[in-house]
Amino acid sequence: MSRISVRGFAVASATAVTTVGAVVGVASGNAPVDDNNNFEATAADTTLLADIPAGEQALVQSAALTQQADVQAAAADSAAKKSAEETARIQAAKDAKAKKAAADEAKAEEEAKEKERKEEERASRSAGRDASSFSVQGSYSISDVQAIARQMIPGDQFQCFSNIVNHESTWNYRAQNPSSGAYGLVQALPGNKMASAGADWQTNPATQIKWGLNYMNERYGSPCGAWSFWQQHNWY
Repeated sequence: MSRISVRGFAVASATAVTTVGAVVGVASGNAPVDDNNNFEATAADTTLLADIPAGEQALVQSAALTQQADVQAAAADSAAKKSAEETARIQAAKDAKAKKAAADEAKAEEEAKEKERKEEERASRSAGRDASSFSVQGSYSISDVQAIARQMIPGDQFQCFSNIVNHESTWNYRAQNPSSGAYGLVQALPGNKMASAGADWQTNPATQIKWGLNYMNERYGSPCGAWSFWQQHNWY
């Protein structure tokens, strides 16, 4: 039974009760109460509800259900949208954190490799023999001087050192520039700068090589750094 039908039945029942009450009142000797207005209103109400066709009652019920379903669907869509946004936010935060962690790890690895490279470079530079470990000779051939240099210069830097010496003195440890006063294998200017490496700087190629290697390392980082500069400027 529909909600409207129930209401109609309730109104009709109330009307019947009112009518019975009036009859009983007359029988008991009480004056009947003029309830015409209430009776007419109730009857009118009953008639109005009774006049609604059953098909329209069904349409009203259907419209109410449809509206309720729409409200529920809208609420579900809103909840789903909020859930999706929250999930996306959480995932974005995780992605950003993972990306930063990867970047930090890559940076740490790069710094470790750079540190290792520098340590190897320092070890390589210090691996050569010291000038004092070579016996002093009265004179040295080019091959003698080159053999000493190979034992004093790190293997990966020898060719760069050799390139500079070739251009500066052609491996002549007594070479002197008459105009500038530059002297020796690496053409130190002035020549007496090489005294910091040994008092025999004029006659001992090992002393000159020691000074030249230290100069290139301190000023250019390595003989290859010095050679790179020399190629651009024709001096170092």
